[in-house]
Amino acid sequence: MAASTARKSAPKPSFRCTECGWTATKWVGRCGECQAWGSVTEVGDVPTRTTSAGPVTTPATSIVDVDAALASSRPTGVGELDRVLGGGVVSGAVLLVAGEPGIGKSTLLLDACGRAARDGQRVLYVTGEESAAQVRLRAERIEAMARTLFLAAETDLAAVLGHIDAVRPDLVVIDSVQTIGSAQLDGAAGNVAQVREVAAALIAVSKSRGICTFLVGHVTKDGSIAGPRVLEHLVDVVLQFEGERHSRLRLVRAVKNRYGPTDEVGCFDLSDVGIVGLPDPSGLFLSERTSTVPGTCVTVTLEGRRPLVVEVQSLVAGTQAPNPRRATSGLESSRVAMVLAVLDRRAGVALRAADVYLSTIGGVRVTEPASDLAIALAVASATTDRSLLPGTVAFGEVGLAGEIRPVGGALRRLAEAARLGFTTAIVPPGVLGSGALPEGISVIEAPDLSSAMRRALMRLA
Repeated sequence: MAASTARKSAPKPSFRCTECGWTATKWVGRCGECQAWGSVTEVGDVPTRTTSAGPVTTPATSIVDVDAALASSRPTGVGELDRVLGGGVVSGAVLLVAGEPGIGKSTLLLDACGRAARDGQRVLYVTGEESAAQVRLRAERIEAMARTLFLAAETDLAAVLGHIDAVRPDLVVIDSVQTIGSAQLDGAAGNVAQVREVAAALIAVSKSRGICTFLVGHVTKDGSIAGPRVLEHLVDVVLQFEGERHSRLRLVRAVKNRYGPTDEVGCFDLSDVGIVGLPDPSGLFLSERTSTVPGTCVTVTLEGRRPLVVEVQSLVAGTQAPNPRRATSGLESSRVAMVLAVLDRRAGVALRAADVYLSTIGGVRVTEPASDLAIALAVASATTDRSLLPGTVAFGEVGLAGEIRPVGGALRRLAEAARLGFTTAIVPPGVLGSGALPEGISVIEAPDLSSAMRRALMRLA
């Protein structure tokens, strides 16, 4: 019995990740938190911690006595950014802005900082990637100069907190959170433990002093936000920058927003003079030619609650290769492959011996299933080498059985198409409901892909 008791009370070894501090009771080759290989080492006994009740910092208050004005938003001066945020920024909020290098994150935030400073706020811009002189040059180029905009080139967390104490800002920008490190932790700046510590310290300061803080974050090769996943849970708002490197169009999407909607998107134009909001970007995604060309079809996609009119272009060319090419630009290749298979099998469009190329205009990326019908009609038009009449749009999701399924926001799509001068829309049946049809546009309902093609081909020149 004594030996059994001794075995039960014997200390158990503990294993800890040297990169992020994750602990386990047995050795594993890959860390369960940061997914690093070979970083788990034995460190001793498993610590047992208990927390007892202690003094509270602020007594609990009845929910009816809480002042809701403390969570009211104030505009940043950048209309498209305010649209995504739900009206503006909130005091004490922490926002994470992520995107690929060179996409315009720093330019947009510096513009917002300049506007806030000219509006009477004290703003601190901390750069860990550039010198203060480089940021000054960019601020002059985009006209973001202001006396109450303070710059600091720091990579140490303690120094950053010291700058916040000295400046006492209303708005702070950290560019970027992966370049700031804490001397209290081992490892280089940017590893999981450092990012977690830096973010936790900045969030604590922001909440306690009512400072709005923007954290610029890097992204990995697959486009996800670099660093620990817990970082996205700690912050209040996560903004994702999207756009092609060779296109001027930039989209800012709210992935998470505790103070506003997550279905809004802001459109910006990145140029030599800075980044400018585009309140009406639909015209960017249409070609400027006056004559019709085979292989084109216009659709209306919804980015959040904003309808965008986008032109889809297709080129079908015969080939002798055993595996025909399927190339896309601005469209999801897997969804395009499904639509082409349905066209071949359900609608009798022979594509097995042809290369198919599909692209969107203006560098916009369309991922919504409502673009399926436009893709199908563009390919059918290219195959028959006949053009759709001007003024026709099409939207609807194509199923594997060839049916066309309804999509949301049909009236908003039709209203946007009518505003831009389109006169005919090919849509799924029953998509309008009881809503009133916008003036100047007629609707053709098609239950399946074959019917939609017959209706569309009747309108081909």
